[in-house]
Amino acid sequence: MYPHERSLVEKYKNQPFAIIGVNSDTDLEALKKVREKENISWRSFWAGPEGTRGPIPSQWNVRGWPTIYIIDAKGVIRYKSAGSNEKAIDEWLEKLVAEAQSGK
Repeated sequence: MYPHERSLVEKYKNQPFAIIGVNSDTDLEALKKVREKENISWRSFWAGPEGTRGPIPSQWNVRGWPTIYIIDAKGVIRYKSAGSNEKAIDEWLEKLVAEAQSGK
């Protein structure tokens, strides 16, 4: 997903948009190397040494990786998917960024 996420960061630069990632790797040092290698420039949190059973996945009821949540400007979850569906993600983002820009 990293190439797609990088393209979204570039496409929506200076617009009402943000990516926040949560990584389930249990090895923080290995994760730091992946972040650097993959040029992850957006906020990306570590789920902790418990990995998929860490506090963030537990609180958000994540059962599969990747799980995608798209949250609108009002904080409402508008899309959730276990797995990557780039077409649906792109469609939702385009719609919600346009809504945020128009003040809806």
